[in-house]
Order: sequence, then structure tokens, then C-alpha cells
Amino acid sequence: MVIVTHGGKFHADDAWAVATLAVLFPDADVVRTRDPATVAGADFAIDVGGIWDPATGRFDHHQKGFSATRQDGVPYASAGLVWKEYGARCVVALAAAHAGQQLSAETAQQIAYAIDADIVQYLDLADVGAAKSAPGGYGLSAVISGFNPNWLDEQRLGYGEAAEAFRMSQFRRAMAVLVDVMVNAVKYRVGAALAVDQVRQAQVLEDGRLLFVANSALPWATVVRKEMPKVLFVISHNLSEQRYMLHTVPATADTFEARADLPAPWAGLRGAELAAVTGVPDAGFCHNGRFIAAAGSYAGILAMARQALQSVPDAQ
Repeated sequence: MVIVTHGGKFHADDAWAVATLAVLFPDADVVRTRDPATVAGADFAIDVGGIWDPATGRFDHHQKGFSATRQDGVPYASAGLVWKEYGARCVVALAAAHAGQQLSAETAQQIAYAIDADIVQYLDLADVGAAKSAPGGYGLSAVISGFNPNWLDEQRLGYGEAAEAFRMSQFRRAMAVLVDVMVNAVKYRVGAALAVDQVRQAQVLEDGRLLFVANSALPWATVVRKEMPKVLFVISHNLSEQRYMLHTVPATADTFEARADLPAPWAGLRGAELAAVTGVPDAGFCHNGRFIAAAGSYAGILAMARQALQSVPDAQ
């Protein structure tokens, strides 16, 4: 199998598209060229060739008249076009290989949609000049573009076979980074889905205002925010560090605002200073932002949680 994309400077959208196919077809040859005969003979032509036809493996978006967009109007570039067709299959493969989970087609498709919304569409937007994926120069598109040889590399290597071999090696490095991004995105979402029932079954304390999650690694915030409106604070057990944490609950998905903050006198205190203020001997720290605190024991963190609840006027 041969996957062709254009030569010269690469971008995040073509690198993501080729990386997606490489996950599914790891033995495929990747060729970077604009030679019409090579493009025509390839199994997949990515971001080159002037044709969009998924049935024949053609995923270009530069041709006159191309206007495909997502349902919300976000335009497609090659990353989104390939992900639309192969994203769910890629999710299935990555979940099996890196999370040990066999996903249903429906679950895989939902995860693929989520990754498109969170990552892929921004690669497409950056490629078509509609938006940046992050302020400044370090959005994902800019990071991937940074793998291209710069003028100093070209001055050193020239413009022959050595330069092209270097560019190809850089393209593969960029692909590897993007595969890692895919893996992390899939693992996070698979883990979040599997954690939902455990969070729902977690112990509710203090008349529903406090929740105890037995493993700090469980992603609890979404479930608590959407399904547990009374919960103001969450206790969790950090198994790797063998300490207990006290968390505030985010008010919304995209803000640092909490339903209730930890007490103001705790802010920035550690060790003996925090122990003196709280009366908890094994109090560890409270972040200056008052969104997380720690203690060495469950009894200690529970005492701190009860003090935090008492400091919230509406919770008294």
C-alpha cells in the first residue's frame, strides 16, 4: 500500500491525515511528491491531486469548487476529511493497543467526533487560514510546522537528496508526535467513559455536599458538575502519593470558577502553617488559588472538608 502526500513544506493537516492512515496501515509506504503519475497510482492521495473522493482514497481540498464543511460550518482540510472517514477505525485500533479496550462502533464514533471537535477542526482551521489553534506560536499546528527544515537547515543541506531525506525524517517525527496526541486523546476519553459508573457510585457525605472518590486518577469533574448539583467539594485518595486531596468543583466546563472556594485563610499555606490554621496535624498544603488542598490521612482531609463547608454561607 502506498500513501502519497505532497512534497515541500508540510503542515499539521496533512501530517495528521497521513498519521491516521499509518495507524491503520502500518506497513504502508509513505511517499512525499507532487509527481502526477505517482499520485495517480497511490492507494491514498492526501492533500495533493486535486480530488476529493473517499471511495478511491482521494483526500484533497485545494481544488476549485471545494466547499465541504462540518455541520457547524467549520471547513474541512485534509486532516478532517481523512478523520471523517477513518477516525472511528483509528480510535478502535488505538483503544485496543493502548487502553486494552474493545470499543463498540457507536462508542468509537462518538470518541472520534469528540476528537474532531477538540483537535482536528483546529488543524483544518489553521490550514485554511481561518483561525489559530492557540494564541501565539505554539498551537498544535505551529508546533508541527516547526518540524519543517528552516533556512539554516536548507543552507547546510542544500536542496538535493540529503535535504529531502531530512525533510522526510522530520515529517515522520511530526507524524509520531501526532500519533501520541491521538493516543492520549483516545485513552483519556476511554478512561473517562469507564470512570462514569464509579464516580456515580462514590460515597456521598455531609448531606450530599461532599463526595469521596477512592482514586484521584478517576476523572470525576464532568459527572459531578452535570449530575450532582449539591456537591461543593470532592475528597479523593491519591494512591501514588499516599495522601488525600480536597478539590473544589468547577462551576462550568470552561472556567476556573468553582461552586465554592476553599477558605481564604488557607491560601498558600503549607505544613505547620496550614496545620496551625486548620487544627489538622497532617495538613499538607493549600494552593494559593484555593482550589485544592491535601492532608496525610482521610481523617485529616475530612476535617478540612467540614471546615470548608462551614465557611460557605449557603452551605451552613
